[in-house]
Amino acid sequence: MIYAHEHITIDLSGVKEDRDCRLDDRETVLKELKALENLGVGFVVDQTNRGMGRDTLYAQSVADEAGLGVLHATGYYKEPFLPDECYILTEEDLCKVMLDELLVGVDQTGIRASFIGEIGTSGDCVRPVEEKIFRAAGRAHAETGCPICTHTTLGALGMEQLAILREYCVDLSKVVLSHIDLSGDVDYMFRLLETGVNIAFDTVGKENYQSDSDRVAWLTELCRKGYAGQIVMSVDITRKSHYKGNGGHGYAHLAETFIRLLRDAGCEARDI
Repeated sequence: MIYAHEHITIDLSGVKEDRDCRLDDRETVLKELKALENLGVGFVVDQTNRGMGRDTLYAQSVADEAGLGVLHATGYYKEPFLPDECYILTEEDLCKVMLDELLVGVDQTGIRASFIGEIGTSGDCVRPVEEKIFRAAGRAHAETGCPICTHTTLGALGMEQLAILREYCVDLSKVVLSHIDLSGDVDYMFRLLETGVNIAFDTVGKENYQSDSDRVAWLTELCRKGYAGQIVMSVDITRKSHYKGNGGHGYAHLAETFIRLLRDAGCEARDI
């Protein structure tokens, strides 16, 4: 199994003024990732990028010790979490930053990024600096063919994101729109999938946003219509309080509990 949208480390605590939003507890995350490996998870896609507290060597060493493969991101998140360079550099310059991390390495570590992500838009509109980042990502994809993973705020503006990427002839089969489960709109999910893009149910277990029972119902309907191959899943741990050891749902919730709920609802094994 592959967890398609995770954070081994992240730090949004400054903007949010909340230390809970800083993942730096190595022993806790290591214990939880080792549990994933025991459940049959082979890879974690780490979406932490520039300006989000990325520490590539730390993430790689934790994954290695846990026995998991890890893929690293390049790119920029969304306002108000963007570093100053996003406002200073041109679209072309931001593209060059991404290309350097994809082709040479991240932060002089020699570890190359595998994809562009999670590049995001705000909930109400695509802000100018966010559009610039999307355009830079489109350029980088055009040169490399590398995958792109976006952030949608509560599942919104997926179509608007795709409109920008289409201007650069981005292959939508290599694009994942994250957090689409948070939209709570299965008709919207169908419209997105009809474009050929992939969508992520990657906030599994975060029942303060949507219930897992609703996620199961939507996924079962989407799979019944033949879209299983365009859907990826994860739990998107972003806070210390999300760790199972701290009373949260934990990384293992998807592999340990949610997949069983899908089976119980009649979701076919091949779709899972």
